[in-house]
Amino acid sequence: MSEPAGLLLAAGSGTRFGANKLLVPVDDGVPMAVCAARTLYAALPRSAVVVQSEDAQLSQLLAHAGLEIVPCASAALGMGASLACGVAALHEASGWVVALADMPFVRQATFAAIVGALRDGAAIAVPRYRGQRGHPVGFSREFREALLALNADIGGRDIIAVNVGRVTWIDVDDPGIVRDIDSPTDVEESRR
Repeated sequence: MSEPAGLLLAAGSGTRFGANKLLVPVDDGVPMAVCAARTLYAALPRSAVVVQSEDAQLSQLLAHAGLEIVPCASAALGMGASLACGVAALHEASGWVVALADMPFVRQATFAAIVGALRDGAAIAVPRYRGQRGHPVGFSREFREALLALNADIGGRDIIAVNVGRVTWIDVDDPGIVRDIDSPTDVEESRR
């Protein structure tokens, strides 16, 4: 039986940030997407990253971090399209742990907890920090077709909403699950 795979979404346009925020250093000069990729890869060596087809610089950096590169021609349609591209590339996995490249502070233990929940039979695994849900989110193989059908900027949120009774909630002591980088101010705060 196959194992869950890691899936890092890094194909966003970063329009609110004003530049390619995924290349901005957040930890000892390391770009935020590389920080997120390294932690994901440490927990799930079978991991891929979805990038915009034309983003050669980011692709090269993330390939050096060990992730399989999945160029997504339909990335401009939104997160749902990127997620579908990633699941298609890792279609043989028993599930997918979906992480976001603009959330570089998630701890490896949180990824391990999500993987453990999927291995133990969870349909969907979602972490919570002090009652607030966050990322990464784990989906079992039973949601493969629903994930492949995504095509807009919704991501897996609708799948979770429809199946909320089947979610395994994992309480973690990890503020990184709710801490994303959306603005240069967020980067400055992360450096303090």
